[in-house]
Order: sequence, then structure tokens, then C-alpha cells
Amino acid sequence: MTFLKKVGPAALFATVFAASGAFAADEVFISDADKGIAINGYDPVAYHTDGKPVKGSADWKYEHEGAVYKFSSEANKKAFKAEPAKFAPAFGGWCTVGTSKGKKIATQPELFAIVDGTLYLNSSDGAHKLFKKDKVGTIDTAESKWTKIESKPAAEL
Repeated sequence: MTFLKKVGPAALFATVFAASGAFAADEVFISDADKGIAINGYDPVAYHTDGKPVKGSADWKYEHEGAVYKFSSEANKKAFKAEPAKFAPAFGGWCTVGTSKGKKIATQPELFAIVDGTLYLNSSDGAHKLFKKDKVGTIDTAESKWTKIESKPAAEL
């Protein structure tokens, strides 16, 4: 059997799935790559209910879109499971200002804002100050860029 006959089906399979977008890259910022932890282990629901970042617990975890979210209570975990789109951070948890510039930049959980019920995270004090100066404009620009960068690895941007 020739080499092409041996690898042909596997190569075809990989090509079809790669072209279909079945393998997404860096769509969610994973702060602990070894464990797949999102938002540095902070509870995404607590930003909304407590108005501040609250560290999640390994006792209450839930995987969503390839990322493991931790929660500070079973109630918060249940709320997230019921409505992940309501509680998951915008732009996969990547920096909102960075996204508005077409980049995927790691975030700091303490630099956040809730705008119209959506959690936005930023990477630095400087980025957060820029965000606060023009929240709507930054979000609009980030939304237009996100569709172009969502499935691209951060290292390629």
C-alpha cells in the first residue's frame, strides 16, 4: 500500500474539519492552560450578583465551550448552567480594549465592568481607563473585530 493510500483518509478528515472551523483556537481565554481554567478561577456570576470579583472554588466547576469556570457557590454554578450567555465574559474573556484593536490579550479579573448586563474584562490599568472613557465605542469596535479574530490563535494576531 502506498503512503498516500495510508494517510489519505486521515488527511482528508483533518482538512475537512479544519476548514469547517470544528477546531476553534483561543476562543476563550484560559488562564491556567494545564487545567483549562477561565477568568483565573474567578466566579463569572459573582461579578453580576456581588458587583466584584470573587474567587471560585474547585468544589463548584462547570465546563463551557472548552473552558472550566469555577463558582463560589452551587447556586452560582446553577445560574451559569441555566444561562451561560448571560454570565460568560464578552469576547471569551479576552481584553475588551485589546479586542477592539484586533488582538487577544490576557486579562486581569479585577479590571472589569458590567455594561448592559454583560461582563467585560481588561488587561491593565491603562486599558481599563481607556475602556471607561468610551465604553460604548470600545465595545462596538471590539464586536466588529471579534468576528474576524474569534477563531484565530492569539499568537497569530
